[in-house]
Amino acid sequence: MKELDQRADLGLTQRPRRLRRTSAIRDLVAETGLSLRQLVQGHFVLEGAGRTEAIDALPGIVRRSVDGLLRAVETDLENGLRAVMLFALPAHKDAEASAARDELGLAPRAIAALRKAFGSDLVIFADVCMCPSTDHGHCGLLDADGEVRNDASVALLAEIALAQARAGADFVCPSDMMDGRVGAIRAALDAAGHTGTAILAYTAKYASAFYGPFRHAAGSAPAHGDRRGYQMDPRNRREALRELALDVQEGADLVMVKPALAYLDVIADCAAASPVPVAAYNVSGEYAMVQLAAREGLGEERALALEILHSIRRAGADLIVGYHGSRAAAEGWLPR
Repeated sequence: MKELDQRADLGLTQRPRRLRRTSAIRDLVAETGLSLRQLVQGHFVLEGAGRTEAIDALPGIVRRSVDGLLRAVETDLENGLRAVMLFALPAHKDAEASAARDELGLAPRAIAALRKAFGSDLVIFADVCMCPSTDHGHCGLLDADGEVRNDASVALLAEIALAQARAGADFVCPSDMMDGRVGAIRAALDAAGHTGTAILAYTAKYASAFYGPFRHAAGSAPAHGDRRGYQMDPRNRREALRELALDVQEGADLVMVKPALAYLDVIADCAAASPVPVAAYNVSGEYAMVQLAAREGLGEERALALEILHSIRRAGADLIVGYHGSRAAAEGWLPR
């Protein structure tokens, strides 16, 4: 009797399985919600017209010219997916990333085409970086010794962001991890009258092994060295909060943790501390693992993807950038 009284005092007589008995009950008491409105679909954009290229490392994802991008986004909108992240892949690469800063370049043209076609129904996130446009594959300008020049790179990133804002991007998204780039971009946008253009900062972008398929898709692998000198060390956790404080102070409207699946603790830390919404990037390597498992019969894609997406949301992410959005929308995996 004493043991039963102690169990009752602790609430241990409850049977949690009662709340798992049916699908309707499970949905009623679920602690974490996820819908299409919290997903941002990544798109790779090519020069030219009528072009579509499969990406072997990312099954189901393709590179498209702008005309094909418009058709794909139109389908997504019809299915309830309203946000895109654009990664422009210009044909020309050089040491100065001249294609990235060109106001008539691929990224501004793609943004302008989307804005004209879909107006404010579509939320456009535009990646601000140099690596797809540099012949050396690094995210900044290099000095004679091959080291990234932080301040010169920041000035160029502000030019890139301004070109995208003028084209109609809702969010410019610096992914380079240069020091001070959020403040410089905010100042440049405001000075040019683009006070309504928001900044999604890649706040905690780790030097991760999970970026391989993206680098294959974008042709952006470094030609020499690596990016560990400017991306975060995967062994560090508290450092993310320092980056968070700096980005918010400099004017970031959203902050992001990248990758997501191996950094759920960092997402949770940022979600607890951030005064602005927190995004997470379910990156190419995480997507590719799901595809490989499904192809080999080791799991079902929908179940694997939704478990991962819910885990990211459960950790505290307000929105998730990734590659499953279009499929989730087309096949009704999630509510609108």
